Amino acid sequence: MTTPAQIIVTKADGIATITLNRPDKMNAYTRTMGEEIMAAMDDIDADDAVRAVIFTGSGERAFCAGADLTPEGGGQVFSSGDTVETLSDPRVRDGGGLLTLRLFESKKPLISACNGVA
Repeated sequence: MTTPAQIIVTKADGIATITLNRPDKMNAYTRTMGEEIMAAMDDIDADDAVRAVIFTGSGERAFCAGADLTPEGGGQVFSSGDTVETLSDPRVRDGGGLLTLRLFESKKPLISACNGVA
C-alpha cells in the first residue's frame, strides 16, 4: 500500500486506527480519501494480527464534515463524467456508496471514535 495523503493508518496491539487527516477542511470526505480508506481496509482485513478498526478524525473541530464539494484537481466532484446505458452500471454508484459497501464487507469490527462535529 502506498503512503496515503488524506488518512493516517496505524496498527498497534491488535488495533488498526484510521484517522481522517484533513483538519483544515474539517476532514471532509473526498474521492481520494475514499480510495485510501478502501485500500487500507484491504490491507487491514488481510492482517490476522489486527482484531478491530477504529475510525477517528484529526484536529479538534470535526470528525468529518461530510462530502467536500470542491472538485479535486479541477475535475468533477464525485462523477466519472461517463455516459452509462443502464442504472445497473457500477459507475452509477458514488464514492460514498462504494466505501459503505467496502466497510460492510469488513472482516473486522469497526468502531467510530467521533471527536467534534460528525
